[in-house]
Amino acid sequence: MNEATASLKQSVGRYGVWSGGFRSEDPEGAPERAEAAAELEQLGFGALWLGGNTAARHAAPLIGATERIVVGTSIQSIWEHKASEAAAGFAELEVSHPGRFVLGLGVSHAPIAQGYRRPYSTMVGYLDELDRAGMRSGHRVLAALGPKMLDLARDRAAGAIPYLVTPEHTAQARERLGGGPLLAPEFKVVLDSDPSRARATARAYLAMYLKLPNYTKNFLNLGFTDDDVSGGGSDRLIDAVFAWGDEATVRARIDAFHDAGADHVALQLVEDDMNRLPREGWRRLAALLA
Repeated sequence: MNEATASLKQSVGRYGVWSGGFRSEDPEGAPERAEAAAELEQLGFGALWLGGNTAARHAAPLIGATERIVVGTSIQSIWEHKASEAAAGFAELEVSHPGRFVLGLGVSHAPIAQGYRRPYSTMVGYLDELDRAGMRSGHRVLAALGPKMLDLARDRAAGAIPYLVTPEHTAQARERLGGGPLLAPEFKVVLDSDPSRARATARAYLAMYLKLPNYTKNFLNLGFTDDDVSGGGSDRLIDAVFAWGDEATVRARIDAFHDAGADHVALQLVEDDMNRLPREGWRRLAALLA
């Protein structure tokens, strides 16, 4: 484990927040986004992961509004952002705020990425370009699900940030990565103890992901069936990829990722209204993690 990777693992700590709301570029919402980022830092979260196809420009105002929290992209699509631009964006933030920005990269999905082809080879070429631009591997992480991409995360990056996974996947990923690289899976939380209501909220949000073959293939590899990934997702699948229930149950589900080998868990709160920052929910989440 190199010095940069070790520093990143220490900086992000055990828990972070994953949110698509922070990628908004609406100027009217900028003050609330900055205020919310500062509050997450005060609540003790070590990292803020910018959901969706984001870049350094989305991270910059949040880093400027905070003092310590690491801000990362989760994920920046290699099809939509040139490697030279990604390296330049990182370099600018590294000069002004050393160690505060981590570049999370991914290959996205064939149905939504224009020009999608040979994702593994394209990622290798992208990392080669970042190397030539002077960006060190200890400041980038990969949204790796399968073994080949996990190997790249181990050998060419600081680690992996798998999305929409289970503790079983985390255990497999840790074995593949070894002990040194960062392993920071994303995990979804519904703060509701009513089974029908919580699963309905989760199922409505999961629907868009079940249209993406990289995720459904990964579920099948983990032992789920075609029935589990159809019809909006079975209760078995919902209960595996979302935490819901009382505070003790949610905490135990999060702890299972650490027990499986995660260094850090990026927690995404899922609510019926995903068009707002769930700040009260983040406070509840921080309290149950304390």
